[in-house]
Amino acid sequence: MATCFSLPATPNSFLHFPSNPKSHKRPIHSSSLTSQSQKNHLLNLISDQERGLRTQSDPPKLSQIIQAIDDLGSIGRDTVTTGSSLSATWRLLWTTEKEQLYIIKNAPFFGTKAGDVLQVIDVEKRTLNNVITFPPDGVFFVRSTIEVASSQRVNFRFTSAVLRGKNWEFPLPPFGQGWFETVYLDDEIRAVKDIRQDYLIVERAPYTWKE
Repeated sequence: MATCFSLPATPNSFLHFPSNPKSHKRPIHSSSLTSQSQKNHLLNLISDQERGLRTQSDPPKLSQIIQAIDDLGSIGRDTVTTGSSLSATWRLLWTTEKEQLYIIKNAPFFGTKAGDVLQVIDVEKRTLNNVITFPPDGVFFVRSTIEVASSQRVNFRFTSAVLRGKNWEFPLPPFGQGWFETVYLDDEIRAVKDIRQDYLIVERAPYTWKE
């Protein structure tokens, strides 16, 4: 989904100390600047990759992107990413998931195009919908139940799938289970890797998707 940009190097403690000892200005932590710089680097790397389509034929670029995800994941290693902040409509910026990329690439052969690709997560309700939209009226979505397994890992089980048009709907059987880890999470993006060693970068969508 799923699934969406450099700052100079910073010292090891604080970037700035107030010259006036009575000043109450808060110093800027280098860790936050490092995180922002790493995130900007990753977003720049994926900005021209057509959600991952171009990366499929560019192994050096793929290696760069995965390294950038791992670097960002190192910053987020000790954070909790499976709390309420995980609940959102997430929009795909980039992925290695072949099934999603196949649908995105081949949608025009069916007289349509792929719109937003989404992950809709509700931690409290323990639900996840994987969604591919086909504007103006089409959508394919897979319903799942989820269970928080650790501070960064979520287990999921597919329960049903639906292909829907304007005035019709075609149900499909559920087909699997697994887990994903959100290795980095902030107010803007998530970086994810899963049981198949696929990677996903998503951003918080400016809207909420509902069935």
